Amino acid sequence: MILLTLSTEHVRNTVITNEQGQAIYKTDTPFRLGTRTTTIQKIKPNDNRDHMFDQFDVLGEIEWHTFVSSKFRSHGTEVKADVFIPKRGLWGRKRVFTGPDGHPYRWDLKSSVVVLSRDDAPRTEVARSHRATLGIIGRKRKATLEVSPEVAHMMDTVITTFIYVEQLRRDEEQA
Repeated sequence: MILLTLSTEHVRNTVITNEQGQAIYKTDTPFRLGTRTTTIQKIKPNDNRDHMFDQFDVLGEIEWHTFVSSKFRSHGTEVKADVFIPKRGLWGRKRVFTGPDGHPYRWDLKSSVVVLSRDDAPRTEVARSHRATLGIIGRKRKATLEVSPEVAHMMDTVITTFIYVEQLRRDEEQA
């Protein structure tokens, strides 16, 4: 599994690092009243040894709405969340989408984590979040996302949809 670490559980404002501690994605959501927009950035490859500062490109945005569908924006296109990753199930705690590889995927919003699996038989788990722990029982650790190498080719989609469903789960937890 590929282990990604979040600098904070607040997915709308976090830095996601790989196992070597290299920042690979970051999110930023400025505070404002009304509609908020999360910008998701991805590290830009840098081969210049004289310029070792991390540089990021905008991967996409999520425009958060409460009473109407949120929106995803990427590469000049915009799609409503209820079209791209609609609710499924009696309580709407599942979100389904078609990956760039053409396969169906499903995020399950559990009480404290989110789990991504292939939405076909057999439902193979391909990503799982883990909450941060304070270290009272066991060791202290930051929030993480484990991703199977099977979906590494679509990591941008995994990260973007993870940010969306994890924020939905957090909102429900705080309600």
